[in-house]
Amino acid sequence: MTALSFVSSTKELTRFARFLAVGALGTALDFSVLTLLKLAGLPTLLANSASFTAGLLNNFTLNRLWTFGDAIHSNWKKQLTQYAVVSLIGLTFNDLIVISLEGLMGAWIGQPEFGYLPAKVIATGVVVFWNYFANRAWTFRVR
Repeated sequence: MTALSFVSSTKELTRFARFLAVGALGTALDFSVLTLLKLAGLPTLLANSASFTAGLLNNFTLNRLWTFGDAIHSNWKKQLTQYAVVSLIGLTFNDLIVISLEGLMGAWIGQPEFGYLPAKVIATGVVVFWNYFANRAWTFRVR
């Protein structure tokens, strides 16, 4: 099944909209924790990884209950493990993009110490598609 056929139905579009809403909440949490950790002096890679993990736990819970409620099975630990694997791959993409673009974005906005923020926006925009389609196909596949 192609990615386009995944989003062709109204049900799938609703599911994707819910995924984006959950993601928006998780992103707000992620950015907030990232900013607080950076202000506390943590290096970008450590702060970004910690903030991404906070978002991951929030998003797993809400996606399992609301977005993909029809794909819940009793083994939540297995689903969490699958979600974590998908998210860790997403985190790798996210970290690579943030670290790669932080300096460039800092120079672009004229404030090198805040270059991680626009870099994070770009990374989030890329990784959301990986996370949705991988979780839809594997973690929350309707059985």
